[in-house]
Amino acid sequence: MFRWKLHGNGRTVAPGAVVAPGERLNWGATIAIGLQHVIAMFGATFLVPVLTGFPVSTTLLFSGVGTLLFLLITRNRLPSYLGSSFAFIAPITAATTMAGTGSALAGIVAVGILLAAIGFIVQFVGLGWVDKVMPPVVAGAIVALIGFNLAPVAWSNFQLQPLPGTITLVAVILFSVLFRGFLGRISIFLGVIVGYVATVIIQAVSGETLIDFDAVAQAPWVGLPTFEIADFTTPATWSVIAMFLPVVLVLVAENVGHVRGVAAMTDATANRSTGRALIADGVATTLAGTFGGSGTTTYGENIGVMAATRVYSTAAYWVAGITAIVLSLSPKVGAVFNTIPAGVLGGVTTALYGLIGIIGIKIWVDNRVDFSRPVNQYTGAVALV
Repeated sequence: MFRWKLHGNGRTVAPGAVVAPGERLNWGATIAIGLQHVIAMFGATFLVPVLTGFPVSTTLLFSGVGTLLFLLITRNRLPSYLGSSFAFIAPITAATTMAGTGSALAGIVAVGILLAAIGFIVQFVGLGWVDKVMPPVVAGAIVALIGFNLAPVAWSNFQLQPLPGTITLVAVILFSVLFRGFLGRISIFLGVIVGYVATVIIQAVSGETLIDFDAVAQAPWVGLPTFEIADFTTPATWSVIAMFLPVVLVLVAENVGHVRGVAAMTDATANRSTGRALIADGVATTLAGTFGGSGTTTYGENIGVMAATRVYSTAAYWVAGITAIVLSLSPKVGAVFNTIPAGVLGGVTTALYGLIGIIGIKIWVDNRVDFSRPVNQYTGAVALV
């Protein structure tokens, strides 16, 4: 499993060639690309716990552990990083308010178990039944709702600090539009940095306390993350779980799309790993939810890094997963992310939640859903309202 073939001279990728999952560059280049994957996933992965109130370090830990489990379960044949899924934000927010964090974690566990079960079925039966159960009109509506349903959360944060929110939002948009390749892929991460620095400057000029650094100063450099166990004993938990189940459809779509993307760029036989990918993400999500982390999914940001570098080596993802685990063992890192101001979160989520909604609509467009048919009209219309 750990015997990667050295690609070419180990330093460069020839024009038109790609480094396959079973290959690698020299370890210096592999480590550098692995760290690049960490940067690419970081912006989105830490935002989910920040927005839901989950511990950042715990989510980061299970993100790294989940990535390593994914590589093991897919037999090191499918490069992927498992980061925090935005599809969980809406049900976690609602469930935490209704029944507490323990019940929200139980919902994540239920999604993970169901996703793994679907993976086993796909592994032995194939994908055809998924397309019949989840036609594009349904998938598009679910994804769009996950984004648009969170609009009030973004707006409430934005209103608290409009100037940092505006600076952050403009930065995210400019990075996305003006930059291509890797920088464009990490526009969320860069936008948060710009907004954070702008808030520090505004605080220094105005004298108003927008960021409190005391918690960062007091946090130790090394320590274990905070764990919380999923609670299935609360009566409200079972009604909460029902809110989480539609998330499974999103995770299936994301994983299937990821596998097809890798197969298109490397080897069509990668599609045979679709079932294993679903099982792996299900196991990782179940583990994370059991002990207090956010649910996971494959990441488009990391697909972008692979497309830009043409390096699809799973060795780079072992580096990324291990790096995430190491970072999670520093409470000071988590404390820094917990100081992100409300305005910055409002600015970045205004873009982010809107994009999730647009991705749902894009599913309709890409699949040419016929909205002259009443069955499609009402499926989309009633769901959105």
